[in-house]
Amino acid sequence: MALLTYQRIAALRNLLPSIGRHNILQFSTTPCVWNLDPNRSRFYPIKTDIMLPANCFAGKVAMVTGGGTGLGKGMTYTLSALGAKVMICSRNLEVLKKTAEEISSQTKNEVLAVSADVRNPEAIKSAVDECVAKFGLPTIVINNAAGNFICPTEMMSPNAFKTVIDIVLNGTAFTTLEVGKRLIEAKTGGVFLQITALFAETGSGFVTHSASAKAGVEALSKSLGAEWGRYGIRFNCIEPGGIETKGAFSRLSPDGMEMKRFKDRIPAGRTGHIAELSNLAAYLVSDYSSWMNGSIIKLDGGEQINISGSFNSLQEVSNQQWKDIIAKIRQVKGS
Repeated sequence: MALLTYQRIAALRNLLPSIGRHNILQFSTTPCVWNLDPNRSRFYPIKTDIMLPANCFAGKVAMVTGGGTGLGKGMTYTLSALGAKVMICSRNLEVLKKTAEEISSQTKNEVLAVSADVRNPEAIKSAVDECVAKFGLPTIVINNAAGNFICPTEMMSPNAFKTVIDIVLNGTAFTTLEVGKRLIEAKTGGVFLQITALFAETGSGFVTHSASAKAGVEALSKSLGAEWGRYGIRFNCIEPGGIETKGAFSRLSPDGMEMKRFKDRIPAGRTGHIAELSNLAAYLVSDYSSWMNGSIIKLDGGEQINISGSFNSLQEVSNQQWKDIIAKIRQVKGS
């Protein structure tokens, strides 16, 4: 629960320039509680069951980078449960094999684990070759491999910046080029889905390396969505908001405080669930979304629109204070 302190009231005065500082109501400095329902998340239930029809990916081959853990693992499970044969790749083969065995035992569809560093074009080529030999050419590619951590930019080394660019932007480009060229030659069509971030569009301090890389990924997707549409290949992106995964929040919220801040600023009153992302991802790479190309989809419970609106902080004003403000506004004469 946030308190309406004297400092917040002073900021509120500055948010209402049309009244004029000399006319603005002189609020009491007595704290009042935030005027939002603290249990509003009950209006936004989490549905974890799979949304699409059973076996709608039967006969399809998919490739998921960073598929061994977190969001990648969730998306791999959903595709496999819907009938796809999925190849997952990352650097850690032990983790990949464990995930592949776990998912295969649940879905009864084989998942192929291949060790590949997306920063290395030759490693990507070898991984795709192995997928082709085992399952066939993937016509679904989810570029999910990522690297990120919070750090003041002035404290960041060139190598740290370069590493994130190499994983996120170059890794996505290398994977897209390797599979995309084969799809064009095979004349089969295909679909690429990139997992980016809200700050790819807006930018953000303390993650400038990741914001720069993710923005590049979105530009790549929109560009190729236009250029390669003629080959039957389409591109879309998901910008996830706060979804709790160990890998992400161990580096982005090591003290746990960022999780609380996330929830406080999300209109839905909660963070997201991996199953919600997985359902959206499955839809975007399915034939049900075949007319979607070059789209950037936000999945954030309304977080970005809430923090970007100039007057959204007025949610902290109580109903009685609003009555006083409105009465004061009505007294203002002239422009």
